[in-house]
Amino acid sequence: MYDINQWEHVFKLDPNKEINDKDLEDICESGTDAIMVGGTDGVTLDQVLSLLARIRRFTVPVILEISNMESVTPGYDYYFVPTVLNSADKEWTMGMHHKAVQQYGAMIDWDEMMLEGYCILNPESKAYQRTNCDMPNEEEIIAYAEMAEHMFKLPIFYVEYSGMYGDAKIVEQVSHVLKHTLLFYGGGIASEEQAREMKQYADVVVVGNVIYENKKAALKTVRAVKERE
Repeated sequence: MYDINQWEHVFKLDPNKEINDKDLEDICESGTDAIMVGGTDGVTLDQVLSLLARIRRFTVPVILEISNMESVTPGYDYYFVPTVLNSADKEWTMGMHHKAVQQYGAMIDWDEMMLEGYCILNPESKAYQRTNCDMPNEEEIIAYAEMAEHMFKLPIFYVEYSGMYGDAKIVEQVSHVLKHTLLFYGGGIASEEQAREMKQYADVVVVGNVIYENKKAALKTVRAVKERE
């Protein structure tokens, strides 16, 4: 297994979006630490299998971020399961998780599964609306992070702005209260400057949409995150 504590950069691919073979090769061989496969809308088993088969031509670790039970398949290195801490709907914090364990518990390799404590902070995003989130203030965000680490012992706390570049000051504040739980940041990163800014505070920077909008800019985020003074 891979040591995610050593990761700094992850590319996120949406199985419901098209990417040609050359662009996929460039992304997979960019030096990123892992490829995460996941999306909010329209994710199907066929899409997830197809993208897995294409990524497996390369040596990069590959993660399935589970958005629905119908698209779960063996073959990924890790399975990341979001629990949306600022959702007002129990279904998105533990309801679907309970159903999944009832149905598939005997087949789950628990060493491959990691729970992500999500805090979604863009009210305009599909993810925020779909999961029926409430918008927390800064103190509430910090409290969610502390709960993730001290109460729930989650391996990952994920500050997600989902399509919008976020507030680096909030990410910084969160970083001060996490010692063992990894801090992932995702949302709106479109340049190496933004990637570098968020990496000051986040353990792992997740880059997604810009892959499909400006591949060259996406590739530059890897170097920006991993460069050393």
